[in-house]
Order: sequence, then C-alpha cells, then structure tokens
Amino acid sequence: MKVENYLQSIEQMDSYKRLGKIQRVIGLMIESQGPEASIGDVCYIHPNGLNKKKIPAEVVGFNNEKLLLMPYDSLKDVAPGCLVEATGQPLTIKVGRGLIGKVIDSLGKPLDGSPLPKGLTSYPSEQNPPNPLDRPVIKDQISTGVKSIDTLLTVGKGQRVGIFAGSGVGKSTLLGMIARNSNADINIIALIGERGREVKEFVQNDLGPEGLERSIVVVATSDQPALMRMKGAYTATALSEYFRDAGYSVNLMMDSVTRVAMAQREIGLAAGEPPTTKGYTPSVFAILPKLLERTGLNEKGSITAFYTVLVDGDDFNEPIADTTRGILDGHFILDRKLAEQGRFPAINVLKSVSRVMPQLVSGGHLSLATRTRSLLATYEENQELIQIGAYKRGTSREIDEAISFNSRIIQFLKQGTNEQVSDGEALKQLENLGL
Repeated sequence: MKVENYLQSIEQMDSYKRLGKIQRVIGLMIESQGPEASIGDVCYIHPNGLNKKKIPAEVVGFNNEKLLLMPYDSLKDVAPGCLVEATGQPLTIKVGRGLIGKVIDSLGKPLDGSPLPKGLTSYPSEQNPPNPLDRPVIKDQISTGVKSIDTLLTVGKGQRVGIFAGSGVGKSTLLGMIARNSNADINIIALIGERGREVKEFVQNDLGPEGLERSIVVVATSDQPALMRMKGAYTATALSEYFRDAGYSVNLMMDSVTRVAMAQREIGLAAGEPPTTKGYTPSVFAILPKLLERTGLNEKGSITAFYTVLVDGDDFNEPIADTTRGILDGHFILDRKLAEQGRFPAINVLKSVSRVMPQLVSGGHLSLATRTRSLLATYEENQELIQIGAYKRGTSREIDEAISFNSRIIQFLKQGTNEQVSDGEALKQLENLGL
C-alpha cells in the first residue's frame, strides 16, 4: 500500500467519538438519546463503574428520533445515563482458513477462549444475494454419503435443501453423517438455539474428529440474546460466502431455521412490529428469503445448503415450514413413524423431493429411482390390506411386485451412522436389488 493511501485514510477519518445516553430499557430493547447511527450499525454501551466491559449492541429501529438498540450480551450492567458510542459500521467478522477446525460464537470468537489465528481478514456478516443472472445452472452432483439421498433424492452442487422434522427424529445425526461423508471441501455448521448440552455432543459424537478437521462450527445457544441467535445464521452464511468466493465447494448446514425465525420474531416484537401468522412478525417473512437466497452457485465456487426446519407438533404446514419449503430447491421429510420402526436415517422418500435431480442424473438412474418410488408407493397404499391378510396374491401384478421387493428396498434405505457409502457404490447396491 502506498503512503498516499494511508494519508488519504487519515484525512477521511472521523477523529470525534459520537456518544449518546441511555434513556430507558423496556424488555429486550434499549432506548438511547443519540448518538448518530443508522439501522444495522454496531454501538458500544459503556457501563458505569471501573473495569466493566463495554457491551456491543445493534441499532434495530428508531422511536421519536431516539435509537432502539438490542444488545449482543446480557443487560446486567446497563443503567440510566450509560454512554452509548457509535462505530458507524455494521457487524464485521474475521474470516480465513485459520478458522477451520474451530468452534466459534456468532461474533466469530473461538468458544474455547483461545485467541483468533493470524492472517484473517474482516468480512461483513450481511451481504446481498447474488444477481439471479449471475448464477450458473446446477449441473454437478454432490455426494452426501447417505444412500437414500444419493440414489433417490440426488443433491447438486449449489442446491439448497430443507430437512423437515419434529424433535428427536434424527436431524442432527443426519447432518453429522453428511458432514463426515460428503465430498465437499469444507463444512460450515451453524447450531442456532441449541441446548448447551448438545453442542459438545454434536461436535464429539455426530461430527467426530474427522468431520471437525474440515469444518467450522458456529454456535449460538438458546440462552443467548435473540440478536446473537440471529447473527449466528448471518455469520455462518458469510463464512460460506467467503470460502465460495475463494473457489471452494462448501456445505452449509444450519440447525435450525425455525429458531432463527423465532429470534427474529423476538426482535420484531420488541421493536414494536405487529404479530401476524402464529405470532410471527412481518420482518420474519422478509428476512428468510434474503438469508436463504445468499447461498447457491456462483462463477467461482458453490454453497450447497442443508437447512433443518423444526416443525411444531409434526405439522409440516405451519408458517415457517411452509415459507421455507417454497424458497428452497427441495425438501427431505424425516418421519417419526419410520424412526419408531428403527429405520435410520428416517427419510420418508415418498414425501421428499429434490427439484434438480432430473437434470443431474442419467436416464437409467432416474428410471431406477422412479421405479423404486413406485414400488414403495404401491406397498404403502395397500399396506393395511396386506397386513390383515385381505389381499390375495395374483390379484394385481403391481401389488405382488411391491410385496416381493419391499423388504429389500427397506433394507437398502437403512444405513448405520458410521457407515460410509459413495454415490457410485450406493447406485450399484440399488441396481443389485433387481428392480
């Protein structure tokens, strides 16, 4: 960098600290008289007293020319008259290859308390989605290492998929399998609103050492402020964008979009937005497409995204599930009945779809997948008749075939948590069923 550039930066620098004062705190929201700031800017609250850490907060709205701030931390030391310092900038995080293998928080700081590695660069956490005309068409398959997905629900590089399930049906386990077995270069895993106990379990058991060594895990637990949970999703997406622009094939796994929406609902309600469908504010349905559309292909690299959606009471038509399904390029439904029968991963193939599969696989592969689906559907439609013995063999050729192949197909769809199967090997196993 030339000396002239430094001098120019010094001339343009604002040498004044712009300060305001806290007027009142209502619930999650801090109201401040000044300083001068814009929506999305980060401010620092200076608590009264010596040696107290300043609290970062973000401008989320205005009320009669007063700032509405939401903190990234607890409000423990905040009092009337505390000074508020404007930075004039939105949230930026440190990114780079040095973060691979680390578990970080929503602000990009390692959770184990270790210092950030050297050689990282600053990167804004909020970006605009790519221009639709700049997105290449999805042509290449990505191997997930899960047989049922690679053969019957094939995923392409740059595709965005929703994993819909109730609680305790195996979402985290499936994400761990994909993270360990996928042929992507790097995994960015966002655990948003998770129980604190489950974070270490996921890292050690589901992800494992071999998965962690090519992953970055972003954690925002359920006890953290709503803004931290919201920013966890933005930070993970920004990391994915950085590596995509560096030419990598990235897997982004977010667990879960529902908790991101709940965090935004808290922020919206605190800022005075009216509640609409099931208490969700209008901003929830505005930010979801902006967040989910940031992933995908560009001319340099790809982000293949897997978003889990926690469906309340196994209602797959609740507002967040419905909105997310309409934005994404496919959805995998995890069925509690299949999990109760001991079938893992509990993907209901008939209710799931990959919208780009027809343009990724060969004609032979597609016809084999269609044939498998047809046999499963025929058996399911006539399951009650078969189980009570009301169906007589020879009545229908299609039902006879479905009965004879059903046990083999079910056995094929089962896969152990630590069982790794390449996409080519999975297709051979499906062909060997003799369908």
